[in-house]
Amino acid sequence: MKTTTTRAALAVVAWTVVGLVFALPGLSAGRDWRTALLGSLAQWWSWGVVATLIVAIDRRLPLSDKQLARRVLVHFLLSLPITALHVYVFAAVLALVGIEAWSVAFDPRTLLVALRGMFLWGWLVYWLIVGAWQAYQYYDRYLSTELRMERLERRFSESRLNALRMQLDPHFLFNALNTISSQVERDPRLARAMIEHLGDLLRLSLESRDRQEIPLAEELAFLDHYLAIQQIRFGDHLKVEMQIHPDVKYVPIPSLILQPLVENAIRHGLSRRASGGTVTVSAQRIDNQLEIRVLDDGVGLPPGWALETSRGLGLPLTRDRIAGLHPDGTSRFAVRRRPTGGTEVEIRLPLSAPEEKEEEEVDHVVPA
Repeated sequence: MKTTTTRAALAVVAWTVVGLVFALPGLSAGRDWRTALLGSLAQWWSWGVVATLIVAIDRRLPLSDKQLARRVLVHFLLSLPITALHVYVFAAVLALVGIEAWSVAFDPRTLLVALRGMFLWGWLVYWLIVGAWQAYQYYDRYLSTELRMERLERRFSESRLNALRMQLDPHFLFNALNTISSQVERDPRLARAMIEHLGDLLRLSLESRDRQEIPLAEELAFLDHYLAIQQIRFGDHLKVEMQIHPDVKYVPIPSLILQPLVENAIRHGLSRRASGGTVTVSAQRIDNQLEIRVLDDGVGLPPGWALETSRGLGLPLTRDRIAGLHPDGTSRFAVRRRPTGGTEVEIRLPLSAPEEKEEEEVDHVVPA
C-alpha cells in the first residue's frame, strides 16, 4: 500500500512538472497566467489519468515480450478510442479547475472540435506514453535478468566450492585412516587415541560443512586435532610452532584450509627426513590483509616442481577454493622454496575491517 501511494505521488509530481514546462510558452507570450497555467496542468493531469489506463490495458494483454508486432497492432487499434477518451477527460479536468463549463465534458461536439487539430497531438502523446512504458518494461526486465544471472553465478560458485571441498574431505580422511591403521597392531592404545582425535576432526568438519568461511580460531582447533594424530605417529620427530597474532584470531578464513597445507608439509617435507623437523604456522595482519604462512624445514620441493602441474590434491584445491571465494583478485596463494631449506606456503586474504587495537605477537611451541 505504501509503495502504491509513493508511486502515485511521484506520478502526480512528474505530470505536474511536465504541465509547468509546457505552460512556459503561454506565460512568456503575455497570456492570462491563470488560464495558461491551469490549462497546461489540466491537459497533462488528464494524460496522467489516461496513462494509468494505457498501462493497465498493456499489462493485461495476453502477449509475450517477443510478440512486439502484435502489441503494436493492438495499441494502434486502441490509440484512437483512448485518444478520444482523453479529449473528454481533459474537458472534465478543465471544468474541475474552473476554466470550462461541465457541459463541455458531456457534449459530443467537443470531440469534433478536437478533430480539427488537438486530436493529432493527443494521438502522438498516446504513442509517446506507450513508447516510454515499453522502454521502462525492457529496462526492468534487463535489471531482473542481470539480478537472476548474478544469483545463478553466485550459486554456481558456491556449488563449485562445495564440490572442491567434497574432494578435499575424502582425501584427508583417507590419509588419516592410513596413519591410524599403521598403529593398530604396533600400539593399540595410541591407535585409540588417534581415533578419538579423528572423531573430533569429523565432528568439526560436519559442523562447518555449510559454511565456506569460519573464524581462524575454529580452523586452528581443527588443526590441533590433526596435529595430535600426527604427533602420536611421529613423536619427537615432529615439532609444531604456532605464531598467531591475537588481533586476527577471529578473522574469517576458508574452512579446512590449513590442514591440507600442514599435511603436505609433514608428508612431503618432514616424513622423508630421518630426523623429522619443524612446521611453523603463522598468521598476522599486513596492509589490511590477513597473511597466513605455513613453513617447514623438510626436504623442499623437487626440481622442476610447479603448482600448475602438481599431481597432489591439497595445494591445487586450496588455491582453487581461495580463488573462488575471492574472484576479484584480492587474495594470493603462493608456494615457494625456502632459502634455508624446506617449503613455504603463503596465503593473503582481504580483511573486511581492520582491527584498531594492536597486541603483541604470541609465539608458542606445541609440545611433542
